[in-house]
Amino acid sequence: MPRVSVVVPSWNTRGLLQACLASLRRQSFRDFEVVVVDSGSTDGSVEMVEQDFPEARVVALGENRGFSGAANAGIEATDSELVALLNSDTEQDVGWLSALVAASDAHPEAGMFASRMLSLHDRRVLDGAGDALRASGLPYRVGHGEVDRGQYSVKRYVFGACAAAALYRRRMLEEVGLFDEDFFAYCEDGDLSFRAQLAGYRCLYVPDAVVYHAGGASSGGGRSPTATRLGTRNSILLLVKDLPAPLVPATLPAFLAGQMLRLATSAATGTLSAHLAGLSEVPAMVPAMLRKRRRVQKLRRVEVEYVERLLEASSREARRSLLRRAKDRVLSGIGG
Repeated sequence: MPRVSVVVPSWNTRGLLQACLASLRRQSFRDFEVVVVDSGSTDGSVEMVEQDFPEARVVALGENRGFSGAANAGIEATDSELVALLNSDTEQDVGWLSALVAASDAHPEAGMFASRMLSLHDRRVLDGAGDALRASGLPYRVGHGEVDRGQYSVKRYVFGACAAAALYRRRMLEEVGLFDEDFFAYCEDGDLSFRAQLAGYRCLYVPDAVVYHAGGASSGGGRSPTATRLGTRNSILLLVKDLPAPLVPATLPAFLAGQMLRLATSAATGTLSAHLAGLSEVPAMVPAMLRKRRRVQKLRRVEVEYVERLLEASSREARRSLLRRAKDRVLSGIGG
């Protein structure tokens, strides 16, 4: 049995997937298997993998179950101690997996490990350095759009890991559960990170684990109707499911302010209809989230005060990142 299973969900991204798998062949760490989970692609992705990458195993779903469903199918098809998830629109530095595994050995208290993600198209620009959850309840990928000046070159604990390039302990996944397939895509990794934190598993950001990420290859990008609708809906469902009840009163003002800001932003960027569509889907999904909430809160091992400090620190880090990103846009024009 390999020590690590690298699961790559894929849906009609043949060219990007080919580059992703080629970069995995160059990894310095070798004790791993590759599992490509195909969600009913029609672009010849499966045939390409079978012909060009016979070392990879294909799990063909025959339908699009979203990132959550594909990731879960890959995890369930493997038995390794560690599971790495990769988006098909990524390429990995040669030492990416080695750095993550070394971090897992050195930090047994952590159940999740986040990569340092750079833009595939402009490698001067960060795509992410660990995930945050703001006081408003809105997720944020720390470092996104900032010029990489080494500001995220030190290991640190973060709220969560972006599942586009992350490592998880299987025993943690078995305890807290896999990705929520009701989310389909977007915020499913934030939900998993929140559940893991509640159960006492920390997330470590590993700066030496470098990945280059295009982003939005399957959904059409962060401002696409699909991304907007799912992001709007799922960011609310995440709080319904995971936020401990004692923190609701203190969180509510920031949450409402964040929702108003998001509404204004969607109106300004031409995504209002998709945003409203996401909001309209929330009420019908709340009962299911409340049922799941009972199990999530039952598994909570940490004190409410720990969660409060975690969210406050996460929100501060997101604010600092947003300020640096704005400054980079003004000074250089490359912080997209």
